[in-house]
Amino acid sequence: MQKWGSILIAAILMVVPLTACEGEGTSDQTGAGQESQQTSSRLDIVRNRGKLICGVEGGIPGFSFVDQNSKYSGIDIDICKAVAAALFNDPNSVEYRNLDSTERFTALNGGEVDMLSRNTTWTISRDTTVGLEFAPTTFYDGQGMMVRRDSGIKSLEELQGKSVCVEAGTTTELNLTDNLRQRNVQAETLTFQQADPAYAAYAEGRCDGMTSDKSQLLSRRSTLPSPNDHVILDVTMSKEPLGPVTKNNDSAWFDVVKWVTYALIEAEELGITQANVDDLKQNSEDPTIKRFLGVEGDLGEGLGLSNDFAYRVIKQVGNYGEV
Repeated sequence: MQKWGSILIAAILMVVPLTACEGEGTSDQTGAGQESQQTSSRLDIVRNRGKLICGVEGGIPGFSFVDQNSKYSGIDIDICKAVAAALFNDPNSVEYRNLDSTERFTALNGGEVDMLSRNTTWTISRDTTVGLEFAPTTFYDGQGMMVRRDSGIKSLEELQGKSVCVEAGTTTELNLTDNLRQRNVQAETLTFQQADPAYAAYAEGRCDGMTSDKSQLLSRRSTLPSPNDHVILDVTMSKEPLGPVTKNNDSAWFDVVKWVTYALIEAEELGITQANVDDLKQNSEDPTIKRFLGVEGDLGEGLGLSNDFAYRVIKQVGNYGEV
């Protein structure tokens, strides 16, 4: 049976793309610093506010999509709901903010949102110079290329002299440049600040190809007038580990987002689902499950959460597989 702490192995073994998409003081100084950090943690701000403000994309079916009734759905949305469930015992205590690729990091670092759950790629520059902290990867993707079926294009080399639409401020833009350069392909790149105009331009025939994460291309293809008229090439241009993001240097808040995400994964490994979580909480004799669901132990205490935070998450949102 998988132990709760064993999921750390996943973090240790995680492969993160390098490119793409304070020193110790005296004991008294350290204690003062920790106290100050705890006082100013985003966790306190969110808890006092009574709701989570989550930055999302809002236009990718299956990840984060808002329909005509203003209802949000998708795996990125469910990550936000899981954090809210852990904090407030209410997955609906979330305010969603749609952010484009060029404003998402400014919004996070400026405090406009508490976290991002917005198909954001974990890279070394974002993890360091941009000042972000990446929670566990929830979807491991790769960049692809979509073209019209009747174009006859089968490879990146056949984009010679043609045009490609891409969203600005993304790892996608740099990956495209690198891949075309490696192949000595001269193609025009049309950049757009937001995804919707980029896909609209592609749909209107203003560019011959559309590039993004493969999952996004597949989702967006389903919204085109004739989805079967478009194909995704058999090429992967990058590694794209996608997951939740918080602002750097706030370990209390980051720990909450990180371990809520791990709880979704661990629940699936333990066979805990929305359907059986109540029964397991009441009747399971497995010590791992009892600790995980807060029947025994104090797993939530160190996070500033209730000890049954994982139970709340699985009961109200589901495990990783269900999400």
